[in-house]
Amino acid sequence: MGFQLSNPTTMPPATGGYSQLAVVRSGKLVLIAGQIAHDSSGNLVGKDDFRAQVEQIFKNLGTALAAAGGNFQNLVKISNHCVDRVEAGHLSAYREVRDRYINVAAPPVSTFVYVSRLVRPDWLFEMDAMAIID
Repeated sequence: MGFQLSNPTTMPPATGGYSQLAVVRSGKLVLIAGQIAHDSSGNLVGKDDFRAQVEQIFKNLGTALAAAGGNFQNLVKISNHCVDRVEAGHLSAYREVRDRYINVAAPPVSTFVYVSRLVRPDWLFEMDAMAIID
């Protein structure tokens, strides 16, 4: 792999399953735009269902990675945006879905923020990502 994910002991411990540091040594940088819970026909998947929306977003992310010649093993960073009306207790659903897709032994660098709203009122979650593909 053209990158290394790590949690240096000199940094605060990472809680929730992510790496603190991604060091890119070589490869093709792939930037993936914010993915929302639409299927390939443009229909919203999981209206008012946070878990279903997260699942569809990870499926879309997998499709984008494949189109660039990669897969989830190439993922180095994800940025998560969740509307604030989704209760914090639902974060476990996010982690359960995420952990089926990512390399949990070396998870990507990650940011998770709550926002007041996304572009469309039915969207509960949006994620953009970066990957390095050799």
